[in-house]
Amino acid sequence: MSAAITSVLQENRVFPPPRGFVEQANIAGMAQYQALCSKAQADHEGFWADLAKEHLLWHKPFSQTLDQSNKPFYRWFHDGELNVSYNCLDKHLGTATEHKTAIIFEADDGTVTELSYRELHDRVCRFANGLKSLGHGRGERAIIYMPMSIHAVVAMQACARLGITHSVVFGGFSSKSLHERIVDAGATLVIAADEQVRGGKHIPLKPAVDEAFAMGGCEAVRHVVVWRRTGGAIAFHPPRDVWWDDIEAGQSSTCEPVWVPAEHPLFILYTSGSTGKPKGVQHASGGYLLHAKLTMQWTFDIKASDVFWCTADVGWVTGHTYVAYGPLAVGATEIIFEGVPTYPDAARFWKMIERHRCTIFYTAPTAIRSLIKASETDEKVHPARSDLSSLRLLGSVGEPINPEAWMWYHRHVGGERCPIVDTFWQTETGGHMITPLPGATPLVPGSCTLPLPGIDAAIVDEAAHDMPHGQGGILVIKKPWPSMIRTIWGDPERFKKSYFPEELKGYYLAGDGAVRNKDTGYFTITGRIDDVLNVSGHRLGTMEVESALVAHPLVA
Repeated sequence: MSAAITSVLQENRVFPPPRGFVEQANIAGMAQYQALCSKAQADHEGFWADLAKEHLLWHKPFSQTLDQSNKPFYRWFHDGELNVSYNCLDKHLGTATEHKTAIIFEADDGTVTELSYRELHDRVCRFANGLKSLGHGRGERAIIYMPMSIHAVVAMQACARLGITHSVVFGGFSSKSLHERIVDAGATLVIAADEQVRGGKHIPLKPAVDEAFAMGGCEAVRHVVVWRRTGGAIAFHPPRDVWWDDIEAGQSSTCEPVWVPAEHPLFILYTSGSTGKPKGVQHASGGYLLHAKLTMQWTFDIKASDVFWCTADVGWVTGHTYVAYGPLAVGATEIIFEGVPTYPDAARFWKMIERHRCTIFYTAPTAIRSLIKASETDEKVHPARSDLSSLRLLGSVGEPINPEAWMWYHRHVGGERCPIVDTFWQTETGGHMITPLPGATPLVPGSCTLPLPGIDAAIVDEAAHDMPHGQGGILVIKKPWPSMIRTIWGDPERFKKSYFPEELKGYYLAGDGAVRNKDTGYFTITGRIDDVLNVSGHRLGTMEVESALVAHPLVA
């Protein structure tokens, strides 16, 4: 076993960026990448300040870039004011992007709805005005419990527009999970659907809301706004429960954005703690949006002509950054999909890429592995049966991708011509941290390669000493960055203990083990540090064991 693991971590296949890709890339070649890194190293705050001024529209400019007076509760651009929804929607009005398609939504049954930036702006404004008419506004928290849909994005953007901090709960979570989040966030508003549709099945959502209320402690909630997705039979409790269509009816398609400080909490997203109650990861408005926009341009090399598809649900951080905010901030056309990759069959993703001429495809290794298995047992669902020639870039997210899954993705989905950006990041980091840049970084299967400019990643031991390349250790980030977690909602002590433990000298603790290649310095994530096996003195991460298994020809 240990020999197989060693070979996985000493991956020697290298794939340079295709010349045609480099020629048109937003960051072209390693020299340009290194120049950005050097600039960040020479003046960390100035680097981020320049980017914030260039990429965000400020209602009131900031005068201080980074406030470190209360470490580790860092504040970025804190005396500046902006609105996230304004930066995603209003800024495109009156430009060529106004009538461009913002969202191509494909429902579970294959029905397609397209919405332009102007139409999306108007819908967000009408819904925001509906929420205002109910008396909801800045400083409140809203729970969003919705299926993947245009409505989910409208709800998130409307909350951002009004200065309401949202907390999206994945539609697959139980009434107990929903209850915990309503209570912990102190929510005054719940936005839900009657049901969701996945894989041809109707799954109730509003009944789970009612069950959560029956558990007690949700008295702060004044309204439950219900979108009629299916028309399924549900209990309705006026005046608390109101229909989405009713509060939106007759509303103006103009809604002035509420200008908030850059540190205003944009959202709380709960991530399960290994022990105890879920942690409410709190993100700020300005720094988070900056990183969402930058990584669309750097990691995904986004162009005006791209059709971008991130398959993540908005219940996860990937769906926040690369569905609800990042693509809209750069004026991209994006695909949003309600269903599952195996319905009506396991060719659904490939057929959708062909149908919508998708150019950038971003999904999880778990999905890739399940589709490998399906295509090996049924050639009718193999990617080769679909026209994937529109693709120019692939991405991987959510966990380390095994080298063999990477190779299959490269060959059979990317046609050996598309770079793969294997992105390492977390709910807490807000956006990509360590990732190849497709027009600059030579790719190695299974490695997330190098940190983004301005991200000071390192591998240390338990006493925060740097580990030599080739030796595994604990992944940390040495300097603060704008999109970092601000606190755990309502629990600052847990925040400090979880992410900035005293023994790590003030470094951010990612909670993952990693190793850097002796020659290239490339990072490979080996798994969670609390999931390590100690075998004859060798510390083995879960990714290493899994990679050794899937490298065997008898393992799918």
